[in-house]
Amino acid sequence: MALLPVAEAKSRLLAKAGPIEAIESVPLGEASGRVLVADVLARLTQPPFDASAMDGYALRAEDARAVGAELTVIGSAAAGHAFAGTLGKSEAVRIFTGAPLPQGADSILIQEDAEKLEGDRIRTGFEVVKGRHVRPRGQDFAEGESVLPAGTVLDFSHLTVAAAMNHPELSVYRKPRVAVLATGDELIQPGGAPGAAQIIASNTFGISALVRDNGGEVLDLGIVRDRHADIAAAIEKARAEKVDVLVTLGGASVGDHDLVQATLGDAGMELDFWRIAMRPGKPLMVGMLGDMQVLGLPGNPVASLVTGMLFLEPLVRKLAHLPERRREVQGMTAKALAANDQRQDYLRARLSKDRDGNLVADVFAKQDSSMMKIFAHSDGLVIRPPHAPELPAGSPCPILLIRP
Repeated sequence: MALLPVAEAKSRLLAKAGPIEAIESVPLGEASGRVLVADVLARLTQPPFDASAMDGYALRAEDARAVGAELTVIGSAAAGHAFAGTLGKSEAVRIFTGAPLPQGADSILIQEDAEKLEGDRIRTGFEVVKGRHVRPRGQDFAEGESVLPAGTVLDFSHLTVAAAMNHPELSVYRKPRVAVLATGDELIQPGGAPGAAQIIASNTFGISALVRDNGGEVLDLGIVRDRHADIAAAIEKARAEKVDVLVTLGGASVGDHDLVQATLGDAGMELDFWRIAMRPGKPLMVGMLGDMQVLGLPGNPVASLVTGMLFLEPLVRKLAHLPERRREVQGMTAKALAANDQRQDYLRARLSKDRDGNLVADVFAKQDSSMMKIFAHSDGLVIRPPHAPELPAGSPCPILLIRP
């Protein structure tokens, strides 16, 4: 099977994915980042009454048109404690922010503009304008008003207004369920003591974080040894849990110890493709196992992360009804880059800005796909198309932001 161009591979992967239409109701405190199924209507009017926007005195504007007017304070009102009476001529009520405007009042004299006199008297020090410093009933929203439209990706501001509209929970699309399966006799969990031929498993944690950061939830299938029966059991667990995507880490090639692709084939997977014209990340596998999409990522950590950004992220976001994240920007090279072969390269680089504000990429000299430290220290990936000629320092280049 010939190497598939990156763009075609991504297009074929996403063509088989559709946004998940299953709906669930979640508590407001768990709804951040979720996507609304339907418009959210206000269940009440806000504010529910004419309210004071400032600390001061509620009064009738006609009693205080001229500076120096004197009024009698007949009571007080605070948030949660309304004044029960009715305001008469030349009367005022001491009022605090958020309190209901007393019946008969139409304006607020802020406390800085009021001079206290003997007894319960005040004198105005500023001309009062009718309606000033009053929040009218329904100023924010009215009962029955559509405030949050369907398709909104909920953030802190949306959750605040949803709470104010008296919604304790919201209807959202179900999160994509992604099973992550690491394979290999050489792998042990972090915190363990590796044997002479073993290494610590790391890919699961980065890939799982990528899934969660893009609206999915993770079923961690753990580490499975290089045995057909063990891999088959993990695949059946993913199917039993009705996950939307099975992500395998390593073992998707066709070597003597690469058993994932063959075991998935035995389980009934329809293989679409499995080799991509890119570096790092050539041995990427894509297929369907019933309704479950299968994405086999390379075992080398950096190759796994790069292909995760390029393929898994847009897949999860499409399933989750989220817009595709735009990571690609334009910049320039800090130093010359060699000519490229038939594979599209993604070169780890530190990014900075020159005095003109241009984004400058300083590519690391070492690009081995097993070197995680360099990836962690990188800000972006310089994209080198297949058969690209040598690129002089200062030349324009596309960059994939690692942290957009």
